[in-house]
Amino acid sequence: MQTDYIDLYYTHYDDEKTPVEETLAAYEELIKAGKIRHIAASNITPERLRESLETAQKNNLPKYQALQPLYNLVERKDFETLYAPIVEEYGLTVFPYSALASGFLTGKYRSEADFGKSVRGQGAAKYMNQKGFSVLEALDKISEKHHTVPAAVALAWLSAQQHVGAPIASATSLEQLKQILSAARLVLDTKDLELLTEASNYDK
Repeated sequence: MQTDYIDLYYTHYDDEKTPVEETLAAYEELIKAGKIRHIAASNITPERLRESLETAQKNNLPKYQALQPLYNLVERKDFETLYAPIVEEYGLTVFPYSALASGFLTGKYRSEADFGKSVRGQGAAKYMNQKGFSVLEALDKISEKHHTVPAAVALAWLSAQQHVGAPIASATSLEQLKQILSAARLVLDTKDLELLTEASNYDK
């Protein structure tokens, strides 16, 4: 990689046993040694995240700068109800993973027969419900309007959400990569955003 330091180092999984102060103190040593520059968190409970941020503030230790949560059009509730208030309070940048919900938001999985299209196809099964299909319908409508594809629309919606720095999505082909990159140029209008937000409403 031709570098001797890491710009953003993640706590990817938390054992929920190690004192957060001990973890942050270890990061402080790595930062002082020039091995890492900033730290971030992923797959950490809201309680431990808040405790880590409070401890960092109280003891002048390194503070998490970013959060990498599960967040997309069909997985909104946990982030928006549990994590978003913490993100807002501490000014974290959000980099959502599984931004396309295991490929479901690309629109290629419309029935169980479609699962064979990918080795990860079965991962989309849990989204085959009324809400999932409502989201696909909204994605189809907006992608047709903008002459693009559902994946680009789903990523553009995510990018438009407050505090989101960039969504994380994977590609297994050049065509998929082109679709993902096209989302960066897609600007959704207010009606587009409202339609998607309503279709994916978790309170329904």
